[in-house]
Amino acid sequence: MIPTSPLVVGLAVAVALIALFVLARRLRRPSADARESKRAHDAAQERDPPVEIGETYEFGVTELTDHHSGEEVAVGKVEGFVVFTEDIPGGLEPGDVIRAKVLSFNEGRTSADATFVGHA
Repeated sequence: MIPTSPLVVGLAVAVALIALFVLARRLRRPSADARESKRAHDAAQERDPPVEIGETYEFGVTELTDHHSGEEVAVGKVEGFVVFTEDIPGGLEPGDVIRAKVLSFNEGRTSADATFVGHA
């Protein structure tokens, strides 16, 4: 038989509400990857970029993605600094090493846009 006294029902409701509150807070907490990404972004804003506009750099492609320009770009890093490279040739894949010329910095100078110069 399930107890139905107001005190027992009230306690059960209170326990259920507390459990839901704790679960909701856990689900809203950023993942470890999200916290690390935020930390890296904040650190990037506090340092000078390791690249210069007009210079060419060699780096490995970490991924291919659709850029805000609407075209596919290669993403890579120079000393941990993200470089988005446009005008990539077909057949380029993650792991390929390329050379790219830096064209501009993005807002906050936490990444840069570049154009493909060639394979390394």
